[in-house]
Amino acid sequence: MTVIDTPPNPPVLRDARVPAGGLYEGARTLRRLPEGWQERPYERFELAPLGRTIGAEIRGADLSRPLAPGLREELNRALLEWKVLFFRGAHLTSAQQRDFARNWGELETNPLLSSGSSEDVVRFDKSAGATPTFENVWHADVTFRERPALGAVLQLREVPPVGGDTMWADMAAAYDNLPQEVRDRIDGATAVHDFIPGFSRFYGPERLAPFQDAFPPVEHPVVRVHPETGRRLLFVNTSFTTRITGMDREESDRLLSYLCRQAQVPEYQVRFRWQPGDVAFWDNRATQHYAVNDYAPHPRVAERVAIEGDRPF
Repeated sequence: MTVIDTPPNPPVLRDARVPAGGLYEGARTLRRLPEGWQERPYERFELAPLGRTIGAEIRGADLSRPLAPGLREELNRALLEWKVLFFRGAHLTSAQQRDFARNWGELETNPLLSSGSSEDVVRFDKSAGATPTFENVWHADVTFRERPALGAVLQLREVPPVGGDTMWADMAAAYDNLPQEVRDRIDGATAVHDFIPGFSRFYGPERLAPFQDAFPPVEHPVVRVHPETGRRLLFVNTSFTTRITGMDREESDRLLSYLCRQAQVPEYQVRFRWQPGDVAFWDNRATQHYAVNDYAPHPRVAERVAIEGDRPF
């Protein structure tokens, strides 16, 4: 009698899934430098990495003095390679902070924000009763302008005893890890950016209406190319990007929500704990940032200068 072995039935799992949210488990591509980039040692300061692809502390560079051309070149290379640089205990005056930032271009003014000692110094005074501005939201600065800021230099004047950190996200890594089908959809697409959604969270129409003509909606690429490194960067954010051009509202909202969530991936981030007098200098073209609002009722006072940028392409 012949006995036929019947293979066992494969196990069957019950139907179960979570909504597709744009984030996933598993290995990620964490590439800090562009393809073909020649990495060289820094000769004029010490650099200590704080993250895998983003964030480094610079030691031994005096920001209070005029930068020699060689030092400026090395700092710029470090900015391109690490995207945000930190300088502990710099304790710059507002004038020194502005002079340092001017090594990268003309300074930007922002009439929508409070000024410090001059109109190109923005002062974020988070004392009791102060107007809240741009905390606990991932964003890149002023993408509602035709020429968003190249970068910014932020100094903490007063630091709460606990909390008040800032996080930055590497938007090149965010783009690198998108599924190919998503990249195919967004490469070449443009999106509309507008100042009203971000600022209407804390200002009323009477404050914002006078600026509507000065800051009309603008279109930028959903994926911009960094003008110095050639990296492709995801360039949409929850504060200012309102819709993707040519899509119906539901499709645009769904895709924008997916893209904006990419900044939330910890592997793309660096988090910085401030001390008084610390300075951060970031590449606004390549990053988004998030100021953590977890320090109430303590005050937090910062001053920022922003550097004029180019039109994204």
